[in-house]
Amino acid sequence: MNSLFKIYLFLCLFLIQISAQAQEISQTVRGKIVDQVSKSPLIGASIMILNTDPLIGGVTNELGEFKLQNVPLGQHSLRVSYVGYQESILPNVQVNSGKEVVLEVFMEEDITQIQEFVVTATEKDRTINDMVVVSGRTFSVEETKKFAAAVNDPGRMAASFSGVVSTDDGNNNISIRGNSPNGLLWRMEGIEIPNPNHFINPGSSGGGVSILSAQLLSNSDFLTGAFPAEYGNALSGVFDLNLRKGNNENQEYTFQAGFLGIDVAAEGPIAKNYRGSYLVNYRYSTLSLLSKLGLPLGDFATNFQDLSFNIYLPTSAKSSFSIFGFGGLSDQDSEAESDSLKWESDGDRYSSNFLSNTGAIGLKHSLTVNKSNFLQSTILFSGNTIEFNEFRLNQEIVNENRYQEQFGNSKITLSTVLNSKLSARSSLRTGIYLNQLYYNLYQNNYDEDQGIMVREIDSKGNTQSIQAFSQWNYKANDRLTLNVGLHYLELLLNHSRSIEPRLSASYELDEVQRINFGYGLHSQIQPLGTYLAEQEVNGTILLPNENLDFSKSHHFVLGYDRSLNPFLRLKLEAYYQHLFQIPIKEGVDETYSIINQQWTFATDPLINEGFGKNYGVELTLEQFTNNNMYFLLSTSLYNSLYKTQENVWRNTRYNGNLNVTFTGGKEFALKKIEP
Repeated sequence: MNSLFKIYLFLCLFLIQISAQAQEISQTVRGKIVDQVSKSPLIGASIMILNTDPLIGGVTNELGEFKLQNVPLGQHSLRVSYVGYQESILPNVQVNSGKEVVLEVFMEEDITQIQEFVVTATEKDRTINDMVVVSGRTFSVEETKKFAAAVNDPGRMAASFSGVVSTDDGNNNISIRGNSPNGLLWRMEGIEIPNPNHFINPGSSGGGVSILSAQLLSNSDFLTGAFPAEYGNALSGVFDLNLRKGNNENQEYTFQAGFLGIDVAAEGPIAKNYRGSYLVNYRYSTLSLLSKLGLPLGDFATNFQDLSFNIYLPTSAKSSFSIFGFGGLSDQDSEAESDSLKWESDGDRYSSNFLSNTGAIGLKHSLTVNKSNFLQSTILFSGNTIEFNEFRLNQEIVNENRYQEQFGNSKITLSTVLNSKLSARSSLRTGIYLNQLYYNLYQNNYDEDQGIMVREIDSKGNTQSIQAFSQWNYKANDRLTLNVGLHYLELLLNHSRSIEPRLSASYELDEVQRINFGYGLHSQIQPLGTYLAEQEVNGTILLPNENLDFSKSHHFVLGYDRSLNPFLRLKLEAYYQHLFQIPIKEGVDETYSIINQQWTFATDPLINEGFGKNYGVELTLEQFTNNNMYFLLSTSLYNSLYKTQENVWRNTRYNGNLNVTFTGGKEFALKKIEP
């Protein structure tokens, strides 16, 4: 993989994108404005594009929809207002010639009529999830496109944020605040999804290339600690991804060609006079095409392709269905040098073949029950298959097995979440997630002492897990907001369970600054292959890890936010994370902890008696795009330690102590030359 991505990162410097789009001098901006909690449409809401001459604006109809025509190309700020709701500013809305801009705006009810104190929310200022007040930020599709080395990949883009470090140049694995990359949770449309990357390894949360195209993503949230009660089975962070709907009025097509892949997207209305739409994107690896043309690309033959889609099917003004999903196929092969005279090291004798396929398809039903309640129910079918075989040529130039793994996991997830507005000050979100898990896991490894292949995992079956949560949001006054919640997690494989309290608060000091605090108990299920690892004792096969409990941690976060001007934001956060019940090897002379496991399944006997701690301070200075310039300065000073029964605190493999990143850019508008 390393050789592939060295080529890939080099070629990305010369990335060329071609958009097959017609050129126009103006475009249409339209969308829908709804209540933040109940998702009910706001009729008569006003929306205006700032700094245009003449001013361009409009109001929403009985469905909460608006349409602004003849909007000049470029970046604009939009102001949205509605009686009884907080005014909202949407900065940096990019208007291009080839695509209509379709927005969905969520407005928060105002709890006071005191005019002397007004906090104007902006799209970049808060997360999309209104119950996140610490260690969270929203990110846009534009950021995944323009951040250095992000190449439309949320995982690579996040490496520019405070507290986030890339663990390997060859993939998009990230360590958040010193935690293992495996502590990351991926969600899409409010439900957990499998690792959405190509070339994934067992038990990991990243991979070589993201399956998800920026063509499909809408603004989404990224969380790095003390997250609200609706998020569970994660220790480090959350990618909470949202999909955009296709254009339901006009057909649009996009073609992009770069060194990463050939990317084709299509969207449009499903039928005339119907508000439904489709959006589909397909990508095929450019490296695969070059390889088929006979161009030398190193020692590995690498291929991948993916498909992602979102189909929106409204059934009434208050009810709709969505069918969404993604799928990715990837493989990589290497061949050993067959001429023994050319062997310079033992590595020249090895060949391998690797396959990684991942996919998910979901059906979501959204229902506005009344002006105070919104119900969302989803069923998701997902799974992945990973196969890896490694061989070594002996002196007779015959391949001998050295390693073999075949891991298959699939899952059926059913979720129901109810959002209830109890009053202008108070709202409640409650939900349940039921998971039916299927596994077929097989792993053989070569034992050098015995000179034979030894079975380490061989298990096929199914189990279940349950998650439930409830979280309450309360605006005590115009300055203080409280969030209180409880999360429950249980794995029926061994009946491990956890009840996890969550608490956060935000206090507005004045119009431009606020302080916030967050606490949460969090837990995570071990990778299934670790539970099912085998050990032979006196001819009997045992499962020494089948009763392992969850890994757990207490998160504490204290933060300060200040808007230096409408486009410049300063953020400071201090955090402490205490990890416990961490699986380790038993013994006072053992130093192994699952905290340091980057990929594959741990197959040695383990016990839940390890500890860890992560603590640090993060500083973020960010200028949102203004006068075509933007930058993000992220600084993290941190420590990441672990302890086994040796009773000595050691650095984890992710302890970098200091991380500083700077990402910036200036955009140049090319003026059309009139003939």
